[in-house]
Amino acid sequence: MTVENRFGIQQRNVEGINCLYLNGELDAHTAPVLENALNELIISGQNRILVNFRDLDYISSAGLGVFMAFIEDVRNNGGDIKLANMKPKVFSVFDLLGFPVLFDIQKEENDAIIRFNNKV
Repeated sequence: MTVENRFGIQQRNVEGINCLYLNGELDAHTAPVLENALNELIISGQNRILVNFRDLDYISSAGLGVFMAFIEDVRNNGGDIKLANMKPKVFSVFDLLGFPVLFDIQKEENDAIIRFNNKV
């Protein structure tokens, strides 16, 4: 099975927010795909990023590391990375490592968009 078959990202812009829709498995082999997508957004000055986990089935510590690698740069440039629609299994990994303290994690995408627009 190739990386492309195990993980994918779709992108769309919603109200000036760059939404990334993850699907499959985010691990050490697939993390570079997400790194590249986030890096391209940041380089182009896009710092309002929402990551939707609705179709993500698995995340490893390498996947979590991608978010840690970019959050400071994004916030230093006046933006944020908000997370939404996590399955319980994926959320438990974030929760175990204390990510809910560091990241704004919402149950639904619309809630995260509202928080961006209200600068919460």
